[in-house]
Amino acid sequence: MRRPCASFGPALAGAALLTALASAPALAQSERCAGLWASRNEIYKAQGYCFRTQRAIAAFGNAGCQYDEIEDVPLSAHDRRVIADIVRQERALRCPR
Repeated sequence: MRRPCASFGPALAGAALLTALASAPALAQSERCAGLWASRNEIYKAQGYCFRTQRAIAAFGNAGCQYDEIEDVPLSAHDRRVIADIVRQERALRCPR
């Protein structure tokens, strides 16, 4: 049985691989941004922040929240350092805010 376009198989497979590899950094960056966003907001959630965005409310909810202003959230020095590091990483990756 003859396979149509068999001579193009490797070339097409190679093109698909190149396309996948080209989009991989963008996907990896998007996943990393999402992870950083979640890590940062988990800290705020644990300390009682009342989220405002639909994305954050959908992810974390506002049950039991106590602080409407992010500046009022009681964060330890360690939490502040972790958040500052996360924000630096988000900026370096140009993550959406």
